[in-house]
This record gives sequence, structure tokens and C-alpha cells, in this order.
Amino acid sequence: MLFFRSTLEVRGIRSADDFLLEYRKAAERLGLRDVEPAPKTVEGWIYEGRKPQRVFRPVIVEMLGYNLEQLWSEAQAGNTPHSVPVPGASQTEFLADAGLDLNEMKRTGAMAVRRAKDFLLGADRERVGDDTLGLLDDEVRRLVAEYPRVPLSAIWPDLLETQDQVFRLLEGGRVRPSQLRDLNFAGAVLSFLVAKGFNDMEDPAEAMTMTRVAAACARDAEHPGLIALTHGLKSLIAYWAQKPADAHHYASAGAETAANLTGTVGLWLLGLQARAAAVLGDEETVRVANQQAADRRERVALDDLDELGGLFTYAPEKQLYYAVESEALLGHGSSRLGTQAEKAVLDFENPDAPYWAFGDLAGAQCNLALVRLFGGDVDGAAAAIRPVLDLPASHRNNGIVVSAMRVRNSLTAGPIRTAAAARDLRAEIESFPTSRPALPRG
Repeated sequence: MLFFRSTLEVRGIRSADDFLLEYRKAAERLGLRDVEPAPKTVEGWIYEGRKPQRVFRPVIVEMLGYNLEQLWSEAQAGNTPHSVPVPGASQTEFLADAGLDLNEMKRTGAMAVRRAKDFLLGADRERVGDDTLGLLDDEVRRLVAEYPRVPLSAIWPDLLETQDQVFRLLEGGRVRPSQLRDLNFAGAVLSFLVAKGFNDMEDPAEAMTMTRVAAACARDAEHPGLIALTHGLKSLIAYWAQKPADAHHYASAGAETAANLTGTVGLWLLGLQARAAAVLGDEETVRVANQQAADRRERVALDDLDELGGLFTYAPEKQLYYAVESEALLGHGSSRLGTQAEKAVLDFENPDAPYWAFGDLAGAQCNLALVRLFGGDVDGAAAAIRPVLDLPASHRNNGIVVSAMRVRNSLTAGPIRTAAAARDLRAEIESFPTSRPALPRG
């Protein structure tokens, strides 16, 4: 038996409801919100020994007084859990265990950093200095790297502030001609991220407006890759807004723009084209676009956008995820596709990988659930989507919600809809909270 379960039993906690009562008290002590697991998730920890996701760990450590390594080890004779938290299990200790100490340090230092940035940006009153541009470049790269990896609420204020700083410099007339391209490049990148943020918050109108701003900056920077990327973002926005014809149009326009580019942006546009065509039921276009993307992968030469990383590079892992999704949307459920869908999930399971994104992992898990459903494996589909249903509210962006609902909708069609397991899974997905995507309660 795990030490975790022994600890619960000593304290008289024998059900998910009992657990959640104590869990909420611990979360309140820490001032943490939107980190409550679903009852089925708790049951998986207690009865199946599943290890909790990182977001839940600090509360569990605060609640039980042991670190995760202790709790998820086998209970040994003589190693009896205490009924109260162990003295000395400090907040610093459990935050370090959960990987949150660095974030806490960043928050406490945020005011000093902001003051220093304001000083530097205001110091160059006659002209923009190289240090100012270097500071902005560092901030842009940080935001690009963090965007796919953290909840939007964690970086939204910094993202808007940095975009505003770039626009103020462009409007201030203090920029040398040689600096204009770099500032417009930064403006395009930041506007791209802000537009993506609005899309994640299910506000396609604002997202499309900001994409047009990004496109204008990209044109002023005379950067074909960024121009092509803005076409792709328009396609992405239309795709998640349930407008597949528009999504296909924008992706096709972007693919033409990127036809002679060597980086991965052209492959992304082909992937977007395939997904939109799949929603439209155009199987031939799906096949051709995916094949073209596979062929072009052999000839890729990474460019300055790929070097930025994050949303600005289209890794092979993401290409597989898109290809699987396009086939899943066509209703395919072959064993070959099932193997590919499983690999797409495995590819995103390492959060330390440079291409990792929580949204891509959730999307790949939903795609695997769809493929298994189409292959008649309801239990396998439930196992695939359960980590998505366990995500806290701060991580439920628009794309994740739509992907989960696709699985739910597939459970209402065909012979599978009458199966008891399908009804249970449908009810579980229907209880998945979809409000406040990508934002905490407040």
C-alpha cells in the first residue's frame, strides 16, 4: 500500500468526498484557487496509485505534511503516518517539491523588475538605445517561450505591457531607421501572442482584430515568414470558431505566401489546411496536404522564427498531432491511426521538452480518445481523455474545451451511444466546467 493511502486512512479519509473537504482547507491556507481535482481523479490517486499532476501537489503536501516522494512510496513496517502534519514541512519545502518556488520568487521581484524596465525605457528620451532594444528582445523571447507552457493568466499582464512598450517606442519618433524593422518584428510577435490569447479566451472577434495588427507590423518589418504566420493565425481562429471554410481559405492563402520559405511555417499552414479540410469532409485535400507537409519536412532549414521557438516553430511532434487530428475528424479509427495517436500523446508527455505545450498534450489526448471511440474502444477513450477532464480551470482554453466536446459529441452517434460505458463517459465530459477558459476565478 502506498504511504499516501496509509496516511489518509490514519486520518479517517476513506472517500473522495472526505479527501476534498480537507483538500479545500489546505488550498485556502495557501491562497490557491482553481486547483481542485475531480472526485474521479482523487479516486485514481487513492485506489489506483496514480500520481497527481504537478498543479495539485503543493496542496496535497500542505494537507498531509509529507513531500510527494514520501507519499508515493510504499508504506513500510514501522513507518507509521502521523495524524497531523509533520513539524518542519515548511511552505518552502512543498513549493520546491511542486516546482513553484521559482514562480514565487519571480512574483516577489516583479515590482523591482518593472521599476528597472520603466527606468531604462524612460532614460532614452532623445533616442532609443541598444540596451532598450536588448531588454525588449529578452522579454519577447521569454513570453514566446512561456506562452505554450503556462496558463494565460500567468503572463497576460506582462504580454500586454510589453506590447504597449513597443508601440510607444514606434509612436514616439525616437527610433532610428535601422531599428524600425526590429521593433516592428517585436510588435508582430507580441500582437500574434495577444491575438492567440484572445482566441484562447474564446473571443474570436478581438483575436482577429489583433491578428490584423500583427499582420501590419509584419508587413512593416518586411518579413514574409511573419506575414505567412498571421494567415495561419487567422485560420486557427476560424477553425476553433467552427468556421472551417474560412479556416481553409486563410490556410491556403498562407501556404501560397510560404511556398518558397525554408522554415517550418509552411508546414504549419499545410497542417492547418488539412484540419480545416477534414471538418469539411474533404478527405482528398487532407491526404494531399499531409503528404506535402511530410515531404517538406525532409527539406526544412530552420529560420529566425523557428529559433524563437514556442508557437513560432512547428516541431515534428506537433506535425504528427495535427495529422492525427485531421484523420480523427474524418472519423477514422484504424489500428495504424491508433498507434500514431498514442505516439502523439507520448511525444508531449515530457514537460521539460522544448516543444512541450499543455494545450497540445490535451489536444493529442482528445484525439486519441476519438480514434479509440471510432475503433469501438470506449474504456480506452475514457482513459485517454481523463487527464484532460482533470485540468484545472486556469488551463481550460477554448481549444481544449472544443476538443473535449468533440469527444462528447462522438459518444452520441452510432451504435456506441447506447453502451453503459459510453453513457458514463458522456456524463463525465458534460460535467467538465467550460466557463472562464484560460482564466482563474476572480
